[in-house]
Amino acid sequence: MLTKELLKQVRQIEIKTKGLVNQVFSGEYHSVFKGRGMEFSEVREYQFGDDIRNIDWNVTARFGHPFIKIFEEERELTVILMVDLSGSLIFGSVEKTKQQVAAEISAILAFSAMKNNDKVGLILFTDKIEKFVPPRKGRKHVLRIIREVLSFAPEGKSTNLKTALEYMNNAIKKRSIVFLLSDFMDTGYDKILRIIGRRHDLIGVVLNDVRENEIPQMGLVKFTDAETGAERWLDTSDRKIQNRFKEIREQSKAFRKSMFLSSRLDSIEVHTGENYIKPLVQFFRLRERRW
Repeated sequence: MLTKELLKQVRQIEIKTKGLVNQVFSGEYHSVFKGRGMEFSEVREYQFGDDIRNIDWNVTARFGHPFIKIFEEERELTVILMVDLSGSLIFGSVEKTKQQVAAEISAILAFSAMKNNDKVGLILFTDKIEKFVPPRKGRKHVLRIIREVLSFAPEGKSTNLKTALEYMNNAIKKRSIVFLLSDFMDTGYDKILRIIGRRHDLIGVVLNDVRENEIPQMGLVKFTDAETGAERWLDTSDRKIQNRFKEIREQSKAFRKSMFLSSRLDSIEVHTGENYIKPLVQFFRLRERRW
């Protein structure tokens, strides 16, 4: 991609996503995440109306009457964007590829964090770690993140979520808000997902395309696996082929959902051919009601 074309794309994404942040997401982000980054300050005697969940039972037992813990909102949070750049992310059957959608969602999240004076970091991965951009603040840093997601040329083609999550868990020591943007075409990451769920606030952003869930009936078609390069001719009009394709996709979807559910983690489903604003807003509002 030419530098001029890349800068034009980055600028277009900045204009679009900053407008969305100012109009919609900044307040949602603040209400959901700013209240969750709390650190212990002190204890004081219980007063009527205090939340009993904050009672410090050790101090209460020592003095014989109830004391509660006082928490202060952390002035600065850290947001980590983990973006899958494996071969399947270059696919898109409508207007945009999954990688382009990932760049726009990353921009929304990064600008929301920037507006709330939080740091943002980036981990790009395939079947290995392709690039790590340490958390920092500022517009220039956010624009760099957008450029990296849009234009980085990875060495790997396949996906290894386990490797990516293990790296993040070792590299980021402070409790952080982690957005994992991927199509989750992988298995074997269940154990590390649970570990990270206890340490960080991890949210999965699932990138889908309609043509990955169903094949149009077009007769004999040659398919190429974007991650392995394997090629195969399939009769797309064959009902058995259609059913088998759906079965594989449903199994993958069920595995991912069970992993997030058992790990008590949230996920957001977005589709390349649909507006991603609605599922993002729904996620923020659901989070706000829950807390």
